[in-house]
Amino acid sequence: MEELLIVKYGEVVLKGNNRREFVNTLIRNIRQVLAGLGRYRVHKAQAMLYLEPEEGFDLDEAARRLGRVFGVHLFHRAKKVEKSLEAIRQDTVDYFSDDLNRSKTFKIEARRSDKQFAHRSQELNNILGRDVGQAFPHLRVDVHHPDITLYVNIRKEGVYIYRNQERGPGGLPVGTGGRATALLSGGIDSPLAAWLIARRGVAINALHFHSYPYTSERSRKKVEQLARILARYTGAFRLYVFPFTEIQEAIADYCPKEQLTILMRRMMMKSAEKLAAQNQSQALVTGESIGQVASQTMESLSVTDAAVNLPVFRPLIGMDKEEIIRYARHIGTYETSIQPHSDCCTLFVPKHPQTKPKLHHIEASEKRVDFDGLIDKALEKLEVEEVN
Repeated sequence: MEELLIVKYGEVVLKGNNRREFVNTLIRNIRQVLAGLGRYRVHKAQAMLYLEPEEGFDLDEAARRLGRVFGVHLFHRAKKVEKSLEAIRQDTVDYFSDDLNRSKTFKIEARRSDKQFAHRSQELNNILGRDVGQAFPHLRVDVHHPDITLYVNIRKEGVYIYRNQERGPGGLPVGTGGRATALLSGGIDSPLAAWLIARRGVAINALHFHSYPYTSERSRKKVEQLARILARYTGAFRLYVFPFTEIQEAIADYCPKEQLTILMRRMMMKSAEKLAAQNQSQALVTGESIGQVASQTMESLSVTDAAVNLPVFRPLIGMDKEEIIRYARHIGTYETSIQPHSDCCTLFVPKHPQTKPKLHHIEASEKRVDFDGLIDKALEKLEVEEVN
């Protein structure tokens, strides 16, 4: 039985003259994700990719991994059959027998893309529906909400039969949208922000601010675990661990207490921008959303952005906490994110943080300390981990 995987790419289809670049990047990313599962061939036809395995290829694991590749809209495990009515009828009953035995209702959805084939789509639906009904008398047809839908796709290059399609993450292939540096904490928001920006085709690096001994090694390990979860979707990337202790202590010692949060955020941005210049990142990514905490006001975000020249992307900016949690559960980061940990963003938090800071007041406070020198010193101690 000749089984294969068929991948449909959604948004990529809309690309014009550079569609080939997007498709080739998607193929490259799929090859990276499926590395180690065995040998297979890939060919393209009509907005689809056909992955035809050789002997020993782990088709089950490949199907699981495809569900995490950005740019994959739908995918399914299929069988290629002979282009004759007799073969299609026989294989439709045989190939799906286990699934049909476990179902109560079904639907046939035949599509004849190859107009040279003698039988029209509706005719095929009727013929195959009768065959299935006779072979499995316990089944009944339900065209609206069936337990199982059997697809028969008759194309010029062959006939493919498959069952319910699996949905991929969609978006664009990573590597087609530039590169960004994502500020990654151990919380719920920042991993999701990195995931969402990568879903738009952006390759990421991640930057974590570690304030030892105020933050523990346990909190760092948690961030590393979150990074590994992200890498299932984004592919391999670098996690930079930035020693933030001295900068944070200087803010606490020499600057007004009510400004601590906004000054800390600005120093993080300045540090991230300097790192971005070293790794060719074109933007910064954070997990902030308006009004979620007292420091995330419009005024505070504007003052934070004024610290850097790079654009700052905030994919969660309009989401509420319930939406963020729902997404985090979906991508698999939530359970890790809610594990107890100490976060440098929660240290030295003032009792009454400024919610409407003035840029000139903040810049005046920054002049009390040589923060540029402290950032450069910390960058020399930066730790780099390859995450895959």
